[in-house]
Amino acid sequence: MTSSSMSDNRYNNRNRTIKRRRRKRSFRRRFWRFVKSGRFMVSLFALLIIIIFGVTATIAIRAVHSKLTKDKELEEAAIEEIVEAEEEEIEELPPVDPEVASFAPGYAFIRNDSTQTLPEFLEDGSGSSVVSQYALLVDVDTNEVIAERSGSEVINPASMTKILTLLVAVENIDDYSDTYKITDEITQYTYDHDCSVVGFDPKEKVTVEDLLYGTILPSGADAVLGLCDYVAGGQEAFVELMNERVEELGISDTAHFTNATGLYDENHHCTCEDMAAIMKAALQYEECRKVLYARTYTTSSTKQHPDGILISNWFMRRIEDKPLPGEISGAKTGFVKESGNCAASYLVGNDGHHYICVTGWSRSAWRCIYDHVDIYNGYVDGGETISAQKQEETSGEASEDETEE
Repeated sequence: MTSSSMSDNRYNNRNRTIKRRRRKRSFRRRFWRFVKSGRFMVSLFALLIIIIFGVTATIAIRAVHSKLTKDKELEEAAIEEIVEAEEEEIEELPPVDPEVASFAPGYAFIRNDSTQTLPEFLEDGSGSSVVSQYALLVDVDTNEVIAERSGSEVINPASMTKILTLLVAVENIDDYSDTYKITDEITQYTYDHDCSVVGFDPKEKVTVEDLLYGTILPSGADAVLGLCDYVAGGQEAFVELMNERVEELGISDTAHFTNATGLYDENHHCTCEDMAAIMKAALQYEECRKVLYARTYTTSSTKQHPDGILISNWFMRRIEDKPLPGEISGAKTGFVKESGNCAASYLVGNDGHHYICVTGWSRSAWRCIYDHVDIYNGYVDGGETISAQKQEETSGEASEDETEE
């Protein structure tokens, strides 16, 4: 390359460098003029507004989306709660059984012009043959009171209480084959209060079904207390469930319970009409009907009782051979000295109707049974009069049940 060419190249490079520097200086001068002018501030403010608007819009959109999502979740949760509540309500309703399908709805019984009052009992036989001071007969297919004697007056129900105990237990038990270990406290309680018992030993492991049958057939307080502990953790909590059920039946104005066994307490009371409502509610459940209908039952085999314990419902066994206008399909007796002998029974009539009879303050176990026989025969179609066998069996005023509590 010649010296002249090299000189030209150096000149051109210097010119390019000078031009670049001039352009940079020109850009800086224009930029600073722009910055110093009002247009920059306007543009910067506009940019800030756009940024703020964008951020606010994003936050608002996210908030709206979050609220819509939350509202949807709440709505779904509310719908789920409603569905669950409806399912629970359906589950709580006892299954409709052909035997009770004819029962009239509700537990309020109706008195009308056809309701009869039982005549007074007279020793000379000129009055009614029914000894019990309190009595009520209802047709549960119509909810009509057929006949009564002070049926709406408050009495102490004694061990008829255990019908409610059975009802509440069955409504709160899922597995009747489950087991429960009898405690020392239970056996001590029954001893201290002189209660009738099944005869379970302390630490004996029995089935829940044994407890149900033991509650009704021999009126066993040991079985009752076992149910209370199994279902609610103790008798006090179980009694709360009993009174809640009374409230649901609409009879709490006159019915109130302080224990699950039927021990006498001045605040433990109901009417014959209330007990009929309780009996009707219990009959809605097949398990209750099975227990109330059983004449005998043998408890499950245990270490303490390898052959089980044979228990009986003496009301059912004694009444089964008596002439009646139907079949007695359930019963529970009671006795405390403050209220005499009492009983509630259920008759499936030959006339196709279903009846509940409740009596209170009879003077012996046999008299109580015959009061039911006489009431059914006297006021249900197809009934008949009996006397000879009754006179023989009641002459001694048998009282072997009268240790029952």
